[in-house]
Amino acid sequence: MLISAVIPTYRREQVLADSIRYLLALQAPADEILIVDQSERHEPQVSEALQAWHDAGRIRWIHLAQPSITHAMNTGLLQARGEIVLFLDDDIIPDANLVDAHVRTHTENICSIVAGQVLQPGEEVLAESPPDAEFLFRSSQRAWVRELMGGNFSVKKDAALRLGGFDENFVRVAYRFEAEFCDRAISAGEKILFEPAASIRHLKAGSGGTRAFGAHLTTIKPHHAVGAYYFLLRARHIKRRWWQMVLRPLRAVRTRHHLRRPWWIPLTLAAEFGGFIWALALRLRKPKLISGQPPASVSQ
Repeated sequence: MLISAVIPTYRREQVLADSIRYLLALQAPADEILIVDQSERHEPQVSEALQAWHDAGRIRWIHLAQPSITHAMNTGLLQARGEIVLFLDDDIIPDANLVDAHVRTHTENICSIVAGQVLQPGEEVLAESPPDAEFLFRSSQRAWVRELMGGNFSVKKDAALRLGGFDENFVRVAYRFEAEFCDRAISAGEKILFEPAASIRHLKAGSGGTRAFGAHLTTIKPHHAVGAYYFLLRARHIKRRWWQMVLRPLRAVRTRHHLRRPWWIPLTLAAEFGGFIWALALRLRKPKLISGQPPASVSQ
């Protein structure tokens, strides 16, 4: 099976170039690497490296005019030539067997979606998960799951297109867009297999990406909240989702940050309210899914 690696990126610099170098250096690399770039510009050395790789045919550097995680992922999905599309974050160190593990899992198992292992800064592989505990994506045990992490998963292209790709109504930070995609996939009868051998180390770069929209604890904008409410308004298999919507503003201000700085409480609640209203307006529309044609805004 041919596999295309798709990396949506926004305002990332050296860490993006380093991530690409790691992927190009794998003994069993992806058949193609698509960089779906929503950045206005890059530092000269990063821009030169991206252009050189693109000109040499080592990557495909695709430019989008407006930042949108879900639109970038849909663009990559439509442009990919492989039967399998591997979505990766732009600030990672891949395991040597990352690509091979994704391909092998698709080949050996009857499933269309494979979730990979994600190790956050300071985390190590979890040898054994406690019984009845919430599933952790640093687990070492293969398992059927109901969600995945958007920075390391693969999907068969034909299945993703049947599902309509990713809902572009998830805007700004696009929090929980992966959960909505999984909810839709499971409703359509798809299965999601977690494969620990398909591993990355996530670097959590301090700038760019979703961090370009501000920190969730110190912003009065609804960019972090809108996706959570939109997901709960659209979810089909989430227990007590209405109760979760009621509790979310309370949980948003029940933090050490707000305890030490109580003047942030009304500001955070205002951001949560704005996010809910925005999500409600988005929910009144149809989901913004892809139709199978490349978007007109793509340039390479």
